[in-house]
Amino acid sequence: MKNRLTDKVFLITGSSGIAAAAARLAAAEGSSICVISNDEISCRALHKEIHCDYFIADLTQPEQVEAAVKACAASFDRIDALFNVAGISGRRLGDGPVHECSDQGWEMTIETNLKSVFLMCRAVTRLFLHQEPNAAGLRGSILNMASALALSPEPRHFATHAYAASKSAIVGLTETMAAYYAPHKIRVNAIAPALTRTPMSLRAQQDPQILEFMKTKQPLAEGLIEAEDIAQAAIFLMSDHARYITGEVLAVDAGWQLS
Repeated sequence: MKNRLTDKVFLITGSSGIAAAAARLAAAEGSSICVISNDEISCRALHKEIHCDYFIADLTQPEQVEAAVKACAASFDRIDALFNVAGISGRRLGDGPVHECSDQGWEMTIETNLKSVFLMCRAVTRLFLHQEPNAAGLRGSILNMASALALSPEPRHFATHAYAASKSAIVGLTETMAAYYAPHKIRVNAIAPALTRTPMSLRAQQDPQILEFMKTKQPLAEGLIEAEDIAQAAIFLMSDHARYITGEVLAVDAGWQLS
């Protein structure tokens, strides 16, 4: 099989952290990249760096999502893979243990993390269903961003129950989509990182107690995981080298679940 990414078209939500790392890696291996984000500054920076296309959109708004997906497809004639990365930690909005979680913390976290994935999956799946299979016999691949917290709760420093609920729902969506769309030659998987060095984890990166805790909670890294390590796994799952993998939730957690 030729280079896993040559001539592929990747659609990625988000423009920093893991999203940017995946975009850089895919571009370096010969793919065309479309980025959808609400952050124009980071989109422009990524465009300047890797010459990707980008579209500014609120991913919780159906009309904006549909328009951005159509614009990406029109630019490249097809989309081979969608990577749903964009999301938030709702802690600053009041996410926390359920008895303390604010209405705003719950609603904004669920809407931003879950509704956006649903809307992107719906728009891209509609396109995939009318798209001709590629040389590997596949119409397209979707990779959703879950979290180690959806698989292995950690109450000591990470009691963000709205966030965990949103990521657990993404796991359920991923598995049911994978079952339904496999006969249509559409693959759907999820990746579940543990604590990774991204702009979203800045609070944890600045907390000495959490950094000390990570030495044993993520023993393979003895600290935070780098965004590039998550991106490497993500690119494999979206590539044709993973053409017979669907319905999987891959934990990239440096030993989080086992510690």
